[in-house]
Amino acid sequence: MKVYFLRRLLLVPLTVLGVTFLVFAITRVMPGSPLERELQAAAAGTSEGGGGGGSGSQNGALSEEQIEAFEREYLYDKNVVVAYMTWLGLYPRERLYSDAEFKPAKQGDQLSEETIGGSIVKDPSKQVLVSLAGTGRPVVVQKEGGEIEWVRYVDKSKPMADWQDITEDRWEYRYETAEERFAVHKEREDGETNRTVENYLPRAVIYKSRVSGLLQGDMGMSSVYGEPVLDLIKSRMPVALYFGILTTILTYGVCLPLGILKAIKHRTPIDNLSSVLIFFGYAIPGFALGALMLVYLGAYKPIFPMVGLVSQDFDSMSAMGKIKDLAWHTVLPLISYVIGSFAWMTMMMKNNLMDNLAADYVRTAVAKGVSFNRAVFRHAFRNSFIPIATSLGQLITLIVSGSLLIETVFDIQGFGLLQFRAITGPDQMLIMGTLTVASFLMVMGNILSDIIVALIDPRVKFH
Repeated sequence: MKVYFLRRLLLVPLTVLGVTFLVFAITRVMPGSPLERELQAAAAGTSEGGGGGGSGSQNGALSEEQIEAFEREYLYDKNVVVAYMTWLGLYPRERLYSDAEFKPAKQGDQLSEETIGGSIVKDPSKQVLVSLAGTGRPVVVQKEGGEIEWVRYVDKSKPMADWQDITEDRWEYRYETAEERFAVHKEREDGETNRTVENYLPRAVIYKSRVSGLLQGDMGMSSVYGEPVLDLIKSRMPVALYFGILTTILTYGVCLPLGILKAIKHRTPIDNLSSVLIFFGYAIPGFALGALMLVYLGAYKPIFPMVGLVSQDFDSMSAMGKIKDLAWHTVLPLISYVIGSFAWMTMMMKNNLMDNLAADYVRTAVAKGVSFNRAVFRHAFRNSFIPIATSLGQLITLIVSGSLLIETVFDIQGFGLLQFRAITGPDQMLIMGTLTVASFLMVMGNILSDIIVALIDPRVKFH
């Protein structure tokens, strides 16, 4: 059995990789990318037909440099495999990006003697000045033929030949031809462009490579919230865990004893009345019940707070005041969370226990002098709990997933609402971050379910 679980654990990374790559590829082709939203927002802020930077009216007020910056940030400048490897943290991405164009000598201005310290550039088509991103430090790029010969920091106190090469500080650079830039633009415009290769100039690109992705704890930047995805997930986890743990405790703490009571008191008034109540609750969706309670107990009769998890002055309250305020805000959402699971859990416990109470081994135990309560709780209950135990591992997923509709009704910023807004955004980086967490927990939940079943029922053997 140990070998079986070891194999299952080894398959966890492969399963998560497969799921995340599939979704990553889908989000790359679905409409509503971060760049499209920025273009639409920019177009909405300009007059009809207005364009920016000569890049076409469909690009709205965004210049081509801004578009390229968005593509680099959200990895749309790479093919899907390379982009996924970059997001995963196995392929370096460009940071502190800077560039400058090599202008023809007849169009370009000379680099002044004051700028480069003692040397006047007579041919700016071979030499260009770049201000490094992040530091603003000026450097001079020297081109020879179709490649960059050197890139050096400007140092007015020394001759140009003695200037320090930027590669000593781990800067990297490359040369982009006009043809390469035009090909990227044409691909971005799906081949429909009014521009030609003459509209572009060769340029020098300077950057630093850094491997930063999921494996390094970096899930990217949310295009909707403008914050790191990992920080957003961390901020929602306490709320998700709070309601998830409370829901689990309340559900199992009530349903299991109630199921046992209904099985023992089968067809009695207690059984009949409780069946009516739990099925009545099961028939009402949690979010609908929440909306009704919100209107009646929150607005019409303001007994409970209407929205949020805490009051606005929560930080100024005493410790006991914070506990009371949190508990008061929790009542209505918690009822909405647990109402739907009562029927399934209670009836599953009741039916399983009734089947086992009618089994030969229970009757034999009672006939041999075992008390009825001991026969129920030591023998029948353990076997009756096995089908329920198969879903115990999935509680990990339920604890953090929350309920989108209930969180929306009560304006609770939980993990479920975060997933919904990631999809409706759409926010690719946030989708990938929440999906990674959810898929990992789902796989681990399945393994945990097998472990729990094996512990409860020694007869179960995994191979």
